[in-house]
Amino acid sequence: MFKTKLALFSMILWITAGCQQAYNSNTLNPSNNTQTPPMDAQEHANLPVQSNSNNENGLVITLKEDDSSKETSNISNSVLPAPAKTQLSVSDIEKESNKQNQESEKTDLESELSSQKKIDQALELCDYAQQMWEKGQLDEALTNLDSAYSSILEIDSEMHSEFSQQKEDIRYLISKRILEIYASRQLVVNGLHNEIPITLNKHVQKEIKRLTGPQRKFFTQSLERSERFRPFILSELKKAGLPKELSWLPLIESGFKIRALSPARALGLWQFIPSTGYKFGLTRNYYIDERLDPHKSTMAAISYLKELHNLFGDWTTALAAYNCGENRVLRTIRKQSINYLDNFWDLYQNLPRETAQYVPRFLATLHIMNNLDKYNIKIGDPLLPIAFQTYEIKKQIRLKDIAKEINVKESLLKVLNPELRYGLLPPELYQLKIPEDKAQIFLSKIDKIKTFHAPPPMVVYHRVRRGDTLSGLASKYRTSIRAISRANNIYKSHRIIAGKVLKIPSRNNAANSQVASSTPVKPGKKLAYKVKSGDNLWNIARKFNTTTKRIMTTNKLSTTALSIGQRLNITSKKRFYISKKGTSTYKVRSGDSPFLIAKKYNMSLNRLLALNRLSKKSKIFPGQKLIVE
Repeated sequence: MFKTKLALFSMILWITAGCQQAYNSNTLNPSNNTQTPPMDAQEHANLPVQSNSNNENGLVITLKEDDSSKETSNISNSVLPAPAKTQLSVSDIEKESNKQNQESEKTDLESELSSQKKIDQALELCDYAQQMWEKGQLDEALTNLDSAYSSILEIDSEMHSEFSQQKEDIRYLISKRILEIYASRQLVVNGLHNEIPITLNKHVQKEIKRLTGPQRKFFTQSLERSERFRPFILSELKKAGLPKELSWLPLIESGFKIRALSPARALGLWQFIPSTGYKFGLTRNYYIDERLDPHKSTMAAISYLKELHNLFGDWTTALAAYNCGENRVLRTIRKQSINYLDNFWDLYQNLPRETAQYVPRFLATLHIMNNLDKYNIKIGDPLLPIAFQTYEIKKQIRLKDIAKEINVKESLLKVLNPELRYGLLPPELYQLKIPEDKAQIFLSKIDKIKTFHAPPPMVVYHRVRRGDTLSGLASKYRTSIRAISRANNIYKSHRIIAGKVLKIPSRNNAANSQVASSTPVKPGKKLAYKVKSGDNLWNIARKFNTTTKRIMTTNKLSTTALSIGQRLNITSKKRFYISKKGTSTYKVRSGDSPFLIAKKYNMSLNRLLALNRLSKKSKIFPGQKLIVE
């Protein structure tokens, strides 16, 4: 249909152009043409149009002879130039269609490139705004953020859906940056007081009632303890550029108690669990636990709080993460159906109960501290900071011995050095804190303080039975779970399997009590042994310093099965011991000496030393077990 209409239209144009050319020719050159009489409309309509197929350059117009006048006008010799051809072939139409498609694709590509350019431009403006903000040029930063926002508004998300997410991300970034800049502008005007907004909603009001009501005593005592630590905390917060209000966080965490221990094994003023403490540089070993050091734990807490604030962007959410962990808060945020600008109160209902109470409790504390008179909070005698000097010591000595030499109470040294787990300096370099007024005395007497020599570690082998636990074994052998785990390469789990033999390291004579209360038997000598309940070949072999194979060979046993009351002949190539009759054990107490213990049991000193394989120069320690008669 389209081709038909196009051909018809072309024919009309040809006719019109030909007639116009003929008219011009007759008018301008009358001598070259035969004069024809004028025709009316009816006559003009009867004129046929004939096409000369042999004439490629024009059209031949022939006028039909009129019957009445017999007069004809032949203009067949008049050849007219043809107008420009306008008829389009199928291939021409396809070319035109392809050209239009190419132009459309080019337009789309240019639009896409333009959108990407706007994305890049917005990001550059955001980066520049960040630089201006850091330099304190807040108005310049806001201007660049406005420009960035205008740039992304020009992106047509419906036409280019692939830019939709990028557009939303940049929009979120710009919104967040603008809020932070306005908050920092308010901070510059009003100081650090307003950086942590105090929201007085129903949850905060509830905690205010608790702290000023049933928990008033805890609150006031915590305030009294805080005076010893807050000066240092405030100083370090200021250096780090963090809000001074964070200095009240230990009140919520620990009540400003150095040795506060939570059910989750969080320890110290700032309540670090072992893994988080390790992450932020707090050492923990047999001798020290730096989570108990108020200075080192404060520095670690500041680092942790800065990291959380950088992650979440607002302090209430950062404090929630400090309490329950950043991963827990991130999981909660991912579950929220909120477009952007998440904050603590958006997450409140979905956080753990303790955390949901923790942030309102902290905000309640800030409010109360700003209104002490309103709530009639009276602070008693505060614990003031203790002036001290720090000395690097590489000598293993006890706080008890130091206190005696410089004439101070051991408890004072423990307050200054709370990270020492057993009141004993580690063998490696340690920074010891000494009261400032005793510093010179300490320096003059440090060489006189005797080095502490711990008793050599003993090892006993224990076959695990049903019901045994590492904590139970540690208590039985007066050692630690960690020592047993290390000795037996138990790291991933504290589970132990019945029948397995464990090495138990111990620093007292419990491991050696059997040997110390026994009489030595020379190698090769036979001994008759009566099997008791719970015995097996392995235990008996271990007890008499021999092997199961040797016992089976000596007694001609075909299996390892034993019966209670069965008699075995025991021989060994090595020395072993048999229990003595009439002996018992004595647990050494503070202030004991070998002479006093021997006198108490009507023994000679030499006899006591011989039974326990001690010399006159040997030292005994509280908790050590000795054999007595």
